[in-house]
Amino acid sequence: MRIGDLALETGVNRRLLRYYEEQGLLRPVRLANGYREYARADVATVRHIRALLAAGLPTAVIARLLRCVHDDEELIAAAACPAFIEDVRRERARVTETIAQLRSSRRALDAILDRQAPDGSATRR
Repeated sequence: MRIGDLALETGVNRRLLRYYEEQGLLRPVRLANGYREYARADVATVRHIRALLAAGLPTAVIARLLRCVHDDEELIAAAACPAFIEDVRRERARVTETIAQLRSSRRALDAILDRQAPDGSATRR
């Protein structure tokens, strides 16, 4: 299938599909005329990429994980890929740390706002 067909099938625009190729996430066959030819399995691959991106994983991690993911509809890690689980755990820890930092930032901002009078002027504490 051509890039336009893949875009239509997955709801992902052509520009993003080319970006995924640049990142090594998709590997279409190049025809003699330079057109990209995608396999039917690339539809599931794009869906997996989108799910992993939505989970907050960077494309470098996704590139390592894609070989461990299978199934057409859901992300299922192959048992032969223990690195998949370790990468996901590491990324989850990173997200947890980022959430903690954001909560701390929110508390600091709340403290600044709490010092403001209703008219926007600074109050004394």
